[in-house]
Amino acid sequence: MGMSDYYKDLREKIGDQLIFMPSVAGIIRNDQDDILFGRKHHEELWGLVAGAIELGESPAEAMIREAKEETGLDIKPERIIGVYGGKERRYTYSNGHQVEYLTIVFECSVVSGELDRENDEFAELAFYPEDQRPPTALKYPEPIFIKGNGERAHF
Repeated sequence: MGMSDYYKDLREKIGDQLIFMPSVAGIIRNDQDDILFGRKHHEELWGLVAGAIELGESPAEAMIREAKEETGLDIKPERIIGVYGGKERRYTYSNGHQVEYLTIVFECSVVSGELDRENDEFAELAFYPEDQRPPTALKYPEPIFIKGNGERAHF
């Protein structure tokens, strides 16, 4: 789907400057417990299935919507395994837009659907074993990738 009307309007007003963006990301596992990663068009690094929370949407609803849009899969957010923010969550897109994400990470299971490997969001989608993950653009703490673990609170 790309950028929502809300964020397009915001960008028209403030340009490329840094914005704070509430978002979700999913550790989406297949039946073999491999994790789904995607590589966006014209980018070398990979990422989790993720996206902004839209106005009026709960984080779980956002996760379900993003997974469907980006992968074609119907997923179920099982539990929150971490919430991350701060300077290390800053990212500058190739178009110059700067964001600082506050990201709620869900552990998710696939309910139904077929992986849509040809879509507008990702050039490539693939499941990887926990210990063979691809290099990612945004860094996440290691414990979120270990099944049933998740990160313990630290401040």
